[in-house]
Amino acid sequence: MASIFSKIISGEIPSYKIAEDENHIAFLDIVPTAKGHTLVVPKKEVDKIFDLSEQEYTSLMLFAHKVAKAIEKAVPCKRVGMSVIGLEVPHAHVHLIPLQKMSDINFENERLKLSEAEFKDISEKISQQL
Repeated sequence: MASIFSKIISGEIPSYKIAEDENHIAFLDIVPTAKGHTLVVPKKEVDKIFDLSEQEYTSLMLFAHKVAKAIEKAVPCKRVGMSVIGLEVPHAHVHLIPLQKMSDINFENERLKLSEAEFKDISEKISQQL
């Protein structure tokens, strides 16, 4: 069965897309720890990030780098943190999180609840920086 990320990639499930190329997609996390929390995902469905080939891993990190730079310009923050966790989705992905304080990257914190308008506004602001 396809992962939720594969369904987002195929357009079966809507998302607040930030960027996309032939091999990757970036979209806002719908249960963010901070405004601008973005997921960067290879289109190839691989369970664990270190199961990607070296070339696929490097390509994912270069794509994430571009997205992180756009997030820094669009979302007021001290820096963009990166985390690779995600036991809940069997599809490799990277979290890019605008940080004001260290706890912004704590996944055990209560998640933000943003409106559709807020998600659209944030995704457009980040996309415009690419």
